[in-house]
Amino acid sequence: MNPELVVFIVFAAAALAGAVTLVAARNPVYSAMGLLLTMVSMAVFYVLNDAHFVAVVQVLIYAGAVMTLFLFVIMLIGVDKEESREEKIPYQRPIVAVLAGGLIMLVFLAGRTAWVVFDNGVTPVGTIENIADELFGTWMLPFQATILLLTIAAVGSLALALYQGGARVESALAGEPEDEPAAESGGGE
Repeated sequence: MNPELVVFIVFAAAALAGAVTLVAARNPVYSAMGLLLTMVSMAVFYVLNDAHFVAVVQVLIYAGAVMTLFLFVIMLIGVDKEESREEKIPYQRPIVAVLAGGLIMLVFLAGRTAWVVFDNGVTPVGTIENIADELFGTWMLPFQATILLLTIAAVGSLALALYQGGARVESALAGEPEDEPAAESGGGE
């Protein structure tokens, strides 16, 4: 059996398990962990399709930063208890089952179409080499202009944040402590 097919089957099962956990778990932290499993499985799918750059971005941005943000929000809000499963909309589950069946059919049709396209010799364009060739070849000048503008914006916002009089910026950059404002008297003397 083809090793890529085995990896695909294993991570497809993991992605489905993560998606079911995301939807079915009563605890929000378990739901977030299910979402994390699905995102990591998606990164493996990108690697299988030779889109290594997109896989790295998937892990760093979505599985790393966004999931950390989700977990911090969940924990700061204090939602660590199970939610009520009481249905307030009549016939909600049958309607969702019909819609989910239609969505699954669409996913299978899209997957079949993509499988036929990749079997006909179309090569994926999301490899690191292709992105680097475009970014540092064709788009080199706009890329450098963007870097320059972002650097100017960062320095400008730092200067605006620190500026409150002439010497304040120089003392802040030198690491000197700021003078505390004098306490105003209550005026009741």
